[in-house]
Amino acid sequence: MNRLGIFAALTGFLAVALGAFGAHALDDQLTPEGLDWWHTATLYALPHAAAALAISLHAKTGLVRKAGWAFVFGTIVFAGSLYAMALGAPRWFGAITPIGGISYLVGWACCAWGGKA
Repeated sequence: MNRLGIFAALTGFLAVALGAFGAHALDDQLTPEGLDWWHTATLYALPHAAAALAISLHAKTGLVRKAGWAFVFGTIVFAGSLYAMALGAPRWFGAITPIGGISYLVGWACCAWGGKA
């Protein structure tokens, strides 16, 4: 498997594992706000990991391939900052979160632009 596929699979694995961990082990530990951050992180991480994995299997070059990397990067930054804040990181981590969201948007734009025939 190529590097994008490996990173996509790892982010998907972590999304499922952290989602389950949050739902079962942290449910009573997190504040309502922290739990909301945790759910949002998981909600965005999993479909973007799946999209990156699909891209890794079909696009070898070009904008669509870059979209896969944008999704992986976006997941690390977007979901990672939300998970960190839920676990007690300073609230200024919230300023990092939009960078991941923008990376998601760039990825989808690359898919649209690169997918035109």
